[in-house]
Amino acid sequence: MVGKGNVEVTPYYTTVSGTSEGEQEGLQNQIGLNTAIGLSNKTDLRLRVENIWLKGSEFTEGLVVVGAGPKFRLKENIMALYLPVGRALGESTSDSWEFQPTMLLTFPAVKNVLDINLTPKYIFTFCEDCDDFVAANLGIALSKDLSKWAFRAEYGLLYDLNETGHNAQFSLGFSTLLRK
Repeated sequence: MVGKGNVEVTPYYTTVSGTSEGEQEGLQNQIGLNTAIGLSNKTDLRLRVENIWLKGSEFTEGLVVVGAGPKFRLKENIMALYLPVGRALGESTSDSWEFQPTMLLTFPAVKNVLDINLTPKYIFTFCEDCDDFVAANLGIALSKDLSKWAFRAEYGLLYDLNETGHNAQFSLGFSTLLRK
């Protein structure tokens, strides 16, 4: 949690690949910005915007995804619940709403220097021909002082509940806390 009145910003880069029937191929790249606003010491409002473009296409040929939702502390510095809602924006994305309830589990490996994070989630899609997904990400936050800033790396797997294969993503980001 970022603390009441504080703001955290995290720019990031992500690359995504897909695996099906033993074959793996690069799918897309993403750049984005996550922002957390401390509403109280137990609740944040998180906002996200990212640009996604398919491998082999130009950056400007992608689509924009936006999302927002509350994050609630369940156990200080260990467990939180994040409830974002979002959608893709663009001409071919009219019914692309998603709800992604996510558990955030943090294991402080080295106090205030290294955190290990596990984030399982279920992705509800709200469109006529869309499938739901399950996903899990494993990440680290590394810093001299995690209460001020952190380098972040994350690896995640996403599974379509009606298909074989999966997508994998790897992200790099940098978080900084802006105190009131």
